Amino acid sequence: MGDDVKDRVRELGESIVAWRRTLHERPELGFEEHETAAFVAEKLRGLSLDVETGIAKTGVVAVLRARRAAKPPVLLRADMDGLPITETPGRSYGSKIAGRMHACGHDGHVAMLLGAAAVLSQLADRLDRDVILCFQPGEEGFGGAQAMIDEGVLATHGVAEAYALHLWSYFPAGTIQLRPGPSMAGQDEFVATIIGKGGHGAVPHRAIDPVVAAAHAIVALQSVVSRSVDPVRPAVVTVGSLHAGTAPNAIPDSASLHGTLRSFDEEVRETLRRRVPEILNGICAASGCRLDYELRPGYPAVVNDADAVRRVREHAARVVGPSNVLEHDPTAAAEDFAYFLRRVPGAFVFVGAGNASRGIDAPHHSARFDIDEASLTVGTELLTRIALG
Repeated sequence: MGDDVKDRVRELGESIVAWRRTLHERPELGFEEHETAAFVAEKLRGLSLDVETGIAKTGVVAVLRARRAAKPPVLLRADMDGLPITETPGRSYGSKIAGRMHACGHDGHVAMLLGAAAVLSQLADRLDRDVILCFQPGEEGFGGAQAMIDEGVLATHGVAEAYALHLWSYFPAGTIQLRPGPSMAGQDEFVATIIGKGGHGAVPHRAIDPVVAAAHAIVALQSVVSRSVDPVRPAVVTVGSLHAGTAPNAIPDSASLHGTLRSFDEEVRETLRRRVPEILNGICAASGCRLDYELRPGYPAVVNDADAVRRVREHAARVVGPSNVLEHDPTAAAEDFAYFLRRVPGAFVFVGAGNASRGIDAPHHSARFDIDEASLTVGTELLTRIALG
């Protein structure tokens, strides 16, 4: 692979930024990405690629065929959906859809993969394997990755490896960060309704107070991680929502808890799933209440293949220099690319997109979220080099 890859990406830089801004203005939610999919398909067809639309409702897949394929295909994935967030006003390219925003960088992911497709189409004679360009709907809680797998995106094309990048505002622009093994957490949610007996706050002995039971439950749940999980194996149990009652002098009939469970391996995940309802049932029994419990399974952990990580690091060193290729700590955020990595080896890679000196440091899913657009060519070049092997 020649050094002209960097030059070709740089020449395309303004277009990649323009694509990202066009997409940023028109965010769409999971499985509703109709405009986005049409935009993507148009750009890919302009490169004379084989394009299939309507996969998992709004997904798009294109195949860049190697002239002399010697290895099985590789898949590169970009997620397309935005979030139900109202963007902070003031940007020239801000969202034009009320209550919708690209607040996680998926617009940039699409632009980077389109950029890589454009560069790779110029370098097809260097490819020794087909490249499957996967534009996925519904990452933000909808499980679009599994939906695309169910519709055959891996099996149909005989995919042997899969890679995805994520722009990450927590890491400085100009860095590429990844790690072998568990990289992001598996995630589940639960909804627990503690049902008691309402009454007047002045005569609590005539009621069965679900609020007190909920308070005990929240405290007791903290013992799941500290006493039921090996201390060297990370886990999180968080109750993020508690709703009960409407008046200060009335004991309500019920209290509802909504929480999240995070872990990095299946054994710990199963421990959390088991211990949380056991503790809640025990608290309810001791309080005279009863429990209505629902587990809402989420994404599994993102686990990177060690050999794939090693290869990506070699490519990344050519993109940003060896000193800017770093190993991040595992993060308890969740990501549905995990489903791809459960089926084929590959890696999920963070591309630094923050720039505190320019005020680009808002967290993901924030109304102020933005990226340093210099990161777009970094990601485009890395995707290109991964495909070229």
